[in-house]
This record gives sequence, C-alpha cells and structure tokens, in this order.
Amino acid sequence: MSGTTPRRPAADPGLPPLARFGDRIATGLRDVTRDPAALDSAGFWAVVADFEGRTTCARFDRVRPATAPPPTAGWCGPARTAWTSSLDRAAYTAGVRSIRERIATGEVYQANLCRVLSAPLPDPARSDVDALTGRLALGNPAPYAGTIRLPAHGVEVATASPELYLRRSGRTVLSGPIKGTGRTEADLLEKDHAENVMIVDLVRNDLGRVCATGTVTVPDLCAVEKHPGLVHLVSTVQGTLRPDAGWPELLAATFPPGSVTGAPKSSALRIIEALETAPRGPYCGAVGWVDADRGEAELAVGIRTFWIDRTAPGGPAVRFGTGAGITWGSDPEREWDETELKASRLLAVASDTEEPI
Repeated sequence: MSGTTPRRPAADPGLPPLARFGDRIATGLRDVTRDPAALDSAGFWAVVADFEGRTTCARFDRVRPATAPPPTAGWCGPARTAWTSSLDRAAYTAGVRSIRERIATGEVYQANLCRVLSAPLPDPARSDVDALTGRLALGNPAPYAGTIRLPAHGVEVATASPELYLRRSGRTVLSGPIKGTGRTEADLLEKDHAENVMIVDLVRNDLGRVCATGTVTVPDLCAVEKHPGLVHLVSTVQGTLRPDAGWPELLAATFPPGSVTGAPKSSALRIIEALETAPRGPYCGAVGWVDADRGEAELAVGIRTFWIDRTAPGGPAVRFGTGAGITWGSDPEREWDETELKASRLLAVASDTEEPI
C-alpha cells in the first residue's frame, strides 16, 4: 500500500491521480497495491493489469458523475510518421507463417500475434492521458473508454476498448470475447466465425474453473458489433462464481484474456513469448474498475489502448498495441492488414495531425 509518496519520473508533468470510466470520475487517491485480494475489500478501485502479470489496484475516496468528456488541450501527440513498430511487415508476416507451421504440427490451434507501436512524446509537459481520452471520445468513441492516471506509480493509460473482459454483479460474472474483424460485415470470413467459437470455448473453460457447475452459458454467439471504421464478431459467456472464489481466483483462472492469447492458452503464451519482441504492457491486459461496496465491476480487455512510458531509453514515449488472431486459415498479408486497420484510426486521433478527428 502507498503510505508514502513515490518519486515522480523526471518528465512527469505533475498531474493529480484520477480514474475516469464512462460517466464517472474518481479522485482522492487513498491506496495503491499490487495485490488483487484488495479488490474484495471496501471501496472503489481502478485496475490496470499488464499482460505480463503486473497488477496495479488504486483505491479512490471520491467518485462523482462526469457529464462530459475531458478537455483535449492537454495532449500534444507525436507526428503521424514518428511511430515505429516492434515488428515490421516482414517480421510480422514471418511470425504468422511460423504460427501456421505450429498449428500444422498440433502445438496450437490459434495464437494472437501482436506488435507494439511507439513514438517519442514531443512535449512531455503536454502529455495528459486524460486529455488523450478526450480526443478518443471525439474521434473513436468506445463502450469501455477510460483513463487511469497514476504517474507516480508508472501507470498512465488511456483506453478506447470495445471488448469486455469481465463484468461482475454480485456472484454473476460475464465476459464478451471479440474475434473477427473487418471493415464491413461482408469482410468477415468463415475463418472469423470459427476463431470466435474456438475462443468462446476457451473462455467457457476458464470461467468453469471458478464458477458453479452447470452455470456457464453462452447467451450470444458471434453477434456483429459496429465500431468506428470496422466491425467485430462478439460473443457473451456468463456464469455464477462459486462461494469460495474471489478476485484472486477469478483473475488467476481467466488472465490473460483468451481472445488475446489463443488456444490452448498455455501453448499460445509460449509462442507469443518466442515471437514477440516487446512486452505488451497494459495492451491485451485489463483496464477498468471494481466497486467493492456495491459488488460490481467492469474490466475491459486492454485493446485500443495507449500508455505512456516515461522511463523509455530515448525519453518519454507513448505506446499502442495492435494484433490479430492467427489460425490455419490465416493469410500473412491479410493479418498484417488487419493490424493496420485496427491501428490507423486510433493513431490518427492520438497524433499531431491535421486529419479530421
């Protein structure tokens, strides 16, 4: 827990901690812990879980309505041409071919292959992730948009996530995995539907480890959702938590989210470690809130998510991840194009660009 004030990174603009989700904003930071068991105690918590397993839980004293998106003036983004990728086109398509070879040998059925885009911050004093959230709200509205700003704890995240990782209401828990992306519904292939069903089965198994026998159901399968510039296939998986299962058990059973790992998850994680050259960080992790007093929570999968790294070797940088699920039916060039589609609109919003938001 944070009884003392940590040292701020050198380029920290000194903004106060806050968390913003939908129509609520939380201020008055009380505690910060890495222990998810705290989420079963009292209070309102903002949560960021890195893909690599580092969880930050921040409890706030005050939660009030936020009737308008945050102002955008505090964000000065990089040039659109300043972004670099941890995997270039040749490396990414080679990775797709490698995963297909592993599928052919039976090592895995599906694996997500991701890359991290980075750009230096041109003016670290104007690098408020909450202002970036405001830009995203205008240019790429999303159902699980939010900010978690804890600069002294190395957490500065702005998300425009469209994907639900976990929603809790009492003992009921629900997940909304996304698999299948196209510019329009006509772009969705049989491969996308098969991939979605495969990941739904994985999520059912994950939830089944902590839910009462017979309670895990699939209310919706492969529904089409429209988002700015693209469409997704989305399913819903639901169950009732066992009495002995709290947040540590739920996260241990389901994290990282199945839609951004692969099946079987253990094999997919080994492949991800072998092929990806940069840590994913909050990307493909979890971002959201837990209201322990009300027994409610909503955590999004950390996709369409930006984060600031003030300890980057070349100076403060902003990062963003993009990826695609690879199956035997994947075409390497088409998968690269999918990662470009997912990133292009968001990078335009976050960059110092004259393109319309």
